[in-house]
Amino acid sequence: MGITNATLKMKNPADPSRIFEGIFLVDTGAQYSVLPRRVWEQLGLKPQRTQKFSLADGTVIERPIGSAFVEFKDVESATQVVLGEEGDSAILGVVTLETFGLVMNPFTRELLPAHLML
Repeated sequence: MGITNATLKMKNPADPSRIFEGIFLVDTGAQYSVLPRRVWEQLGLKPQRTQKFSLADGTVIERPIGSAFVEFKDVESATQVVLGEEGDSAILGVVTLETFGLVMNPFTRELLPAHLML
């Protein structure tokens, strides 16, 4: 099994001139995308609510949720993101993948267009 990364641009919806571009780990086991604290503070994102999450080891943590614009391969869309702590990894989660109509091919580890149903 390999690791897949994707280069994304994240923007503040209230001020799209505030942009972060970086490499995100594609994690099909993560519901939401995660922005480390330094990233969401740089963007000026604000928490809208909090959510509890279970980690792989069973630990339950709570993190704030906010909104961001995300750009991937010249396509931009709004998505909810976890406003992470220092030490949290930059993660591209399933909600954002679905927003873009993408799936992960488990054999090639590539992001591919999904066969969408209406």
